[in-house]
Parts: sequence; structure tokens; C-alpha cells
Amino acid sequence: MSEPAAPARRPAPRTRSGPPQLNRSQKLMVFVLSMTLFGLANILTEVLPEIRIGPVELSVSYLAFVPVVMASLFHPLYAALGAPLGEIVFVDLLMGDFSGIGELEGYLQLFLGLYIAGCLVRDPRRRGQVFAASVTAVAVDKLLSAVVDIGKVMVGVEDAEYVAGLPESILLLEGVGFTTDLVISGVLFGALPAMAMAPRLYGKVEPLLGMAPRDPARPAPLAERGTGAFLLTALLLAFVSMIAAFTSGIVDNFGVWEPGFIDRYGQRFLWVGVSAACLVLIALVVSVRYLVHARRERAAQDAGAGRGEGRR
Repeated sequence: MSEPAAPARRPAPRTRSGPPQLNRSQKLMVFVLSMTLFGLANILTEVLPEIRIGPVELSVSYLAFVPVVMASLFHPLYAALGAPLGEIVFVDLLMGDFSGIGELEGYLQLFLGLYIAGCLVRDPRRRGQVFAASVTAVAVDKLLSAVVDIGKVMVGVEDAEYVAGLPESILLLEGVGFTTDLVISGVLFGALPAMAMAPRLYGKVEPLLGMAPRDPARPAPLAERGTGAFLLTALLLAFVSMIAAFTSGIVDNFGVWEPGFIDRYGQRFLWVGVSAACLVLIALVVSVRYLVHARRERAAQDAGAGRGEGRR
């Protein structure tokens, strides 16, 4: 007699890819925390000195490690959406240096850079991944900015501001600026601090917000709906940022708000932005503690109710 065929094995169920799902309150927490911390970091860059070596001016564009660490630890989409807004709210608006529709250019470019960087990090404890994310974030932001600047000069929207001592070449000018920004903002004030902070903060900050740490086995996909859809979206956002920059150059003072607070009150007015950011941060901490406490009480009540029904 022939032996009965062994039953076919069912394939193991596939786990859903991507980071843990967040509810609305958690998404808002990540968004506001990223916005506030990057706003405070940008206020600090306002007082950092600029160094000139010959014809080249060296300055810190922003402290890239702050949003990169946020995008590495939390969901990269909401961290990337919040960080550029922090610069607009706490630095540009409160400091009286809001350039109107031109702000959309910087927002979209930095958002793309941070989102791509956050998706590159599978495990925040891997310093190599954090280093690559930091350099990528600044590279994408500054490369798109350089392309827009070259386009504005070639179209004639703006004149190139050549540097004394360098050949009058817009490509050379943008190349020097891109290289210095990548080294200073991407490596010195980006990758090196982020590599030290992200592994130490992993698993310690997320529970304070009532969230689970990012699972290396479930990384955030760069293109959730396909590579083609992501590339199309990225090109569309880059095109919108270019149109915003061109519009800002063609239409003078379109949405510009420059009351001159810094010129009138000096650097002391920076404390207004610092105070506003701290108030938002304190309100966020209080709200998070209240929500976490309420969830724990609800879970304890549900557990007690379950035990009572089991005894019956």
C-alpha cells in the first residue's frame, strides 16, 4: 500500500513591513517635537560665528544632527514634516526674516532630504547607517538648492553673487558652497553628533512618548507605493520648490515679512524665539505625560475588568 501523502505545509504568514503604526496623537507628538527641537537648534546657529578663509566663507547652515536623530528614531515622515517648519516658525517668523513664498523652497528640499535619510536607517544603533543618513539629508537639500540657484541665474531671475578671488563661474560657486555645507553641516554638525546620540537614545526616548522603538526587522520603506511613485513625487516636490523660488525672485516682496526685530533690539530678541519654543516643548511634555498616564489607567481598568469576568 502506498503511504498517504504528507499534508502540504502552509507558508508562514508575512509580517507587515514598515515601522509600527502610530495613532493621531503620536503622529502629532513626533511632528511637534521635531519642529520644536529643530527650531531651537536653528536659533542657536544665529549666534554662531562665520569664518572666512580667503574668498571662501564658512558657516553652519543648520545643526543637521537634530532632525536626523529624530528621523532615525521615530517615523521619518512626521519627523521630516515637522523639522523644516520649526525653522520657519521659530526663526524666520519670530525673528522677522520671513521671505514669503520663497520659504516653500527650503521647506520642501529639507523635507525630501530628511525623509530619505530617515528611511535609510534600518537600525539606529548602526552608526554607519546614521552617518550615511546625515550626509544624505544635507546632500539632497543642498544639491536641490544649488540646482535652483543655477536655474535662477541661467533664466535671469537673479544675478549671481560672485566671490572675490574665485573665477566668475556659477557652477564653481555652487560647487564650493555645496562642498563646504556638506562637510560642515553634513559631517561636523550632522553625522558625528548623530552617530553618538542615536544609538544612546534608541529605546529610551520612544517609551516616554508611549511608542515602541523602531524594529530593525521592519524598516520604513522609502517607496511604500513603488519606486516609480516615489520618484514621481520627489520630482514633483522639487519642481514645486523651484517654482516657489522663481516666483519669489520675480515677484518682489510676495508674502515677505521683515519688521527688523533683530536690527532694533539686537541679539537679545532671540530669546523670544527660545521662549516660544520652550513653551511649546513644555506643553508637549505635559500632554505626553497626561496621555501616557491615561492609557496606563485605561489598560489597568481593562485588565481588572477582564479578571472579574474570568472569576465569574
